[in-house]
Amino acid sequence: MQQAIEPIVADLVLVGGGHSHAIALKMLGMKPIPGVRLTLISDTSHTPYSGMLPGHVAGFYSYDETHIDLGRLARFAGAQFYRDRAIGLNLTQNQVLCANRPPVAFDYLSIDIGSTPAMDSVLGADRYAIPAKPVPLFLEAWNRVIKEVQESPEGSFRVGIVGGGAGGVELALNMHQRLKNIEIHLFHRDRELLPNHNQWVRKRLFKILQQRGVCLHLSENVKEVARDRVICESGLSVKCDRVFWVTQASAPSWIEASGIQTDSRGFILIKETLQSTSHPHIFASGDIATLQQHPRPKAGVFAVRQGKPLFENLHRAIAGKPLKSYIPQKRILALIGTGDRRAIASWGNWGWQSSLFWHWKDRIDRKFMRRFEDLPQIPASSTTKSQEKPLIYCAGCGSKVGSTTLQNVLNRLPKIENSNIIIGLDQPDDAAVIQLPPHQLLVHTIDSFSTLIDDPFVFGQIATHHSLSDIFAMGATPYSALVTATIPHGIETKIEETLYQLLCGVTKVLQQCQTPLVGGHTTEGSELALGIACNGFVSRDKLWQKNGMKSGQVLILTKAIGTGTLFAADMRYQAKGRWIEKAIESMLLSNQTAAKILSEYGTTACTDVTGFGLIGHLLEMVRGSDVAVELNLEKVPILNGAIETIQKGIISSLQPQNLHAESFIDRDFKTALSLKYPLLFDPQTSGGLLASLPREQADHCLIALQNAGYQQAEIIGRVMPMTDEKKRIQVL
Repeated sequence: MQQAIEPIVADLVLVGGGHSHAIALKMLGMKPIPGVRLTLISDTSHTPYSGMLPGHVAGFYSYDETHIDLGRLARFAGAQFYRDRAIGLNLTQNQVLCANRPPVAFDYLSIDIGSTPAMDSVLGADRYAIPAKPVPLFLEAWNRVIKEVQESPEGSFRVGIVGGGAGGVELALNMHQRLKNIEIHLFHRDRELLPNHNQWVRKRLFKILQQRGVCLHLSENVKEVARDRVICESGLSVKCDRVFWVTQASAPSWIEASGIQTDSRGFILIKETLQSTSHPHIFASGDIATLQQHPRPKAGVFAVRQGKPLFENLHRAIAGKPLKSYIPQKRILALIGTGDRRAIASWGNWGWQSSLFWHWKDRIDRKFMRRFEDLPQIPASSTTKSQEKPLIYCAGCGSKVGSTTLQNVLNRLPKIENSNIIIGLDQPDDAAVIQLPPHQLLVHTIDSFSTLIDDPFVFGQIATHHSLSDIFAMGATPYSALVTATIPHGIETKIEETLYQLLCGVTKVLQQCQTPLVGGHTTEGSELALGIACNGFVSRDKLWQKNGMKSGQVLILTKAIGTGTLFAADMRYQAKGRWIEKAIESMLLSNQTAAKILSEYGTTACTDVTGFGLIGHLLEMVRGSDVAVELNLEKVPILNGAIETIQKGIISSLQPQNLHAESFIDRDFKTALSLKYPLLFDPQTSGGLLASLPREQADHCLIALQNAGYQQAEIIGRVMPMTDEKKRIQVL
């Protein structure tokens, strides 16, 4: 019998990484809800803190100082992090519809996706204007402006800003602070700026804008945005190189289309408990929500203050306890930065300007952000136990996933037709039966490991790419696959959801190379794990082996290395979300096309770089081929962040064993001190192909690989005659 384990009984899904959700995630990490699987869906791995964004535009704060790392926060909270964009809700099936993955089931849902400026009513705005939200797209555009202006400091550059509220005014002042040589035009439909603030504040900011040389166009209603200008109803036409849109907030259309109750502008109507007025198992907060009894302006301060009540009411709702009411304050103190480390305070009819206000705000903002930097290490066993006695789960065949659950999942999966599959999933039997093609060699491989990310759909893809790479590294074509999956304990519907997400990832990759899934085995266990057995076929004259290296050839590596240290750091909350995002992007890049290109350019030996690290797999090739290799350390491509995590002394638990290969390396003292050097022993998951091919073909092959999407592919060394059996690899 196995040990007692807490089963999954409910799914709580958070859509969006807004301020309320960030706070709730931190609190859920400190106080988890027993038996509840937590999932965060966000289309960005770093969510901006709105209070510091103007200062980032001005150059006062760095990117990391102004963004919350959602991947790191989700790991702390024990949440699955699905990097995707929500595009709808199926309220009949209680599912979140996403842009790039299967629907995500929920029992309880919370939505905090913010808002975007309304642009639909102005011709050309959606095509040529840059909305202030979503922030990642805005910052990408702003950084391009900075680069263009810095590269041509003597040239003229005009920026248009549409919207004269606090957001538009603050943006204009902070843009001017960063780039004083640009011409800024601010368009506003009313006679005065900042209609929601008092007369003193309006006049003071009007004067500051004039002093900074900002061109103000008041009482101008923008009717069209063209490629190079803003056109107003009055006939005014102003040439602009970029136009930024900072007008009234709007909600995405899918919210209202889902059937949930909204206000007249499409925002989710909520009660004082932050529950939807129409669907009590759905919560909403931040800009996307409107409190039915207490409507307030869309402002980040309300989102921040809803974080704790949201956390408490989610706990209470799931536990079946009465919910608490949240009533927002009627007035807020607004601190509007003027781009010069000073700020204007606006409170009702009172206003004042001082550098003290900016420093006070700076202190408040930094304190808020430190909440998400200082994440304590919390043993999972110390916080996830429920008060009820947990179930005892059987081992052996008693641990299998139930047949009904399994069949439900298989019925939902896409099928790949192949006439050579005699018996497969379409007519399950004790084993699969396939028809072997004539005059072909059978290539068979298997890989299995527990998940390194908290997204079964993406994990299924990574594990499948990892396994198929063995087939590609042999020059073969994959033919069929079997899987063995371990699914975390839970009630039937939760096991079915996890298995479905996992196998959707597997079949997505298999479909891309026309390889049918023909069978497998499923069990329940303490953590998600996946094993994949693949077979493929290759003619004898096309077969690649590790022992085919020839002196005078060069080595090409198709992907960057560093996944081992990065994910070891991720487990310790020491990796930035964007590093992990790029590592996942690399792991999801199939080696199939790379193998075809390498074949076209005369490759004679190949392997995929995985658990033994670059040196370990290269050593296998060198030994088998009875040659030596000269490896250029500076040319070895490295994933973003891997140098930083190695510098912190963070390595994979397998790395010490991989270091045994160091006895075969010839290197000098300076090379050994390089931060790149330890990465040669870093174990890779779904790594690239390492190939040996003729020198005269190498440059053309590299260009073809990079054009095909393997942008970090590099020529990393050359094959030499073997002169010292004990030192087969020289690292330069």
